Amino acid sequence: MISGPEGSLEASYHCSPMDPKAPMVILMAPHPEQEGTMEHAVMQALFRVFARLDFNILRFNYRGSGKSQGTFTNGEGEVSDAAACLDWMQNKNPNPAQCWVAGFSFGAYIALQLLMRRPECHSFVAISPLANMYDFNFLAPCPAPGLVIHGDMDEITPKESVIRLTHQLSMQKRGHKIALHLIPGADHAFANHLKSVENTIQEYVLNKLSPALYPEKASPRIQTALAG
Repeated sequence: MISGPEGSLEASYHCSPMDPKAPMVILMAPHPEQEGTMEHAVMQALFRVFARLDFNILRFNYRGSGKSQGTFTNGEGEVSDAAACLDWMQNKNPNPAQCWVAGFSFGAYIALQLLMRRPECHSFVAISPLANMYDFNFLAPCPAPGLVIHGDMDEITPKESVIRLTHQLSMQKRGHKIALHLIPGADHAFANHLKSVENTIQEYVLNKLSPALYPEKASPRIQTALAG
C-alpha cells in the first residue's frame, strides 16, 4: 500500500535483479469503472515485457479501485495517484538507468499526463489511447519519445484518430519522434494478439536502451539498429 493524495493506493512492485540501478517503469491501468485494474490482461502483457528486460516495475490501482482508497475522478485525481507512485519509486530507486511510463486505454492518457508533468520520465508506451474521448492537447510539444500501439480493428477508438494524434505529436515544433504500430485484426483489448503487443514493445524498448545493458537480449536486427 502506497500513501496517495486521497488515501492508500494498492500496488504491486517487482524488483529487478539489476536493482538498484535498473531502469524503472510505472504501468497505468485502464478505466476502473470498466473493470480496469492492474491485473487486466494487457497490463499483464506489459508487465511480462518489462520483467524480461529486468526493469523495476510498479503497477497500481487508482483511487476507488481494488483496495485503493478514495473516489474515482476520471482524470485529474488519477494523475496525482500516478505522481505519488512515481515519488515512491524514486525513493526506492534513486539512480535508475531510465524512467519509463506505460499505460493501456485510459491508462495511456494518465501515463502521458504524468510524462508531461515529470521531466525525469525518459520515454513512454501508450497502448490503445482513447484519442477520440480525451483531449491530448496538453502534449504541446510531447516532451519525450515513445511508442503508440493500436489495433486496426479497435471498436472503441478508430485507428484514424490515433494515426492523426501520433502525426500531430511527431510534427510539433521541438517535438520528439513518436512511433506508431498498428496491429492487424486486433480489437481494443488485443484479444488473441497480446504476443504481438509484447514483441513490439520489447523491440522498441531494446532500441531505446543502451546495448551495454542487454547485450544478450537484443536480436542481431536490433543490435544493428542500435549500432546505427
